[in-house]
Amino acid sequence: MFDLQLIILLIPILLFALTIHEFSHGLIAYLLGDPTPKIAKRLTLNPIKHLDPLGTITLFITQAIGWAKPVPINPNYFKNPWRDMALTSAAGPLSNFFSAILFGFLYHFFTLANFSFGNLKISEPLALLSFLGIKLNLGLAIFNFLPIPPLDGSKVLVKFLPPELRENYLKLELFGFFIILILAITGIIGRTLYPLLKVLSNLVLYYTSLPFNLL
Repeated sequence: MFDLQLIILLIPILLFALTIHEFSHGLIAYLLGDPTPKIAKRLTLNPIKHLDPLGTITLFITQAIGWAKPVPINPNYFKNPWRDMALTSAAGPLSNFFSAILFGFLYHFFTLANFSFGNLKISEPLALLSFLGIKLNLGLAIFNFLPIPPLDGSKVLVKFLPPELRENYLKLELFGFFIILILAITGIIGRTLYPLLKVLSNLVLYYTSLPFNLL
């Protein structure tokens, strides 16, 4: 964890994963009729606009659990608030999932390639960078899909709950951080998240390797 090369490689992957996550929230909300993300200047790939210091440090330490500064969204602009909020919320984790697939292709490409810069072989660190991209993006996607308010998964799940249960469920957001903290301290999140992360990482690595096996 404290290897200098690993730390250097983690930084751009962290910035990318958090930025694409929040940008995707804002973009889908904007496309569904909400101008709030644009007004707040969050329709940008500038990571400084999206970073939450605590969430970034947590993601850096755990390499799976973390969050960015939430993009402001006003559901009153949506034609179908519950549906459109679910789509907007799902966009963040899904962007990380598709990013992990992209990094999977890059991993196999750099593993097979033999790039060098003078006497410096750069294929290996680029392959490691891509592997970290798979792990971090999948971890961020899985964590944010947990159905615990205010995580994205809760805003997707609430769309499918009976109307009479929605408001009470969303009220859990007041205690959501403490619920997540307790689950993390007791190891419940780790025991749930990391086995799934391992399975999904292996699946991404396997399926993204198939085109390269034909070469």
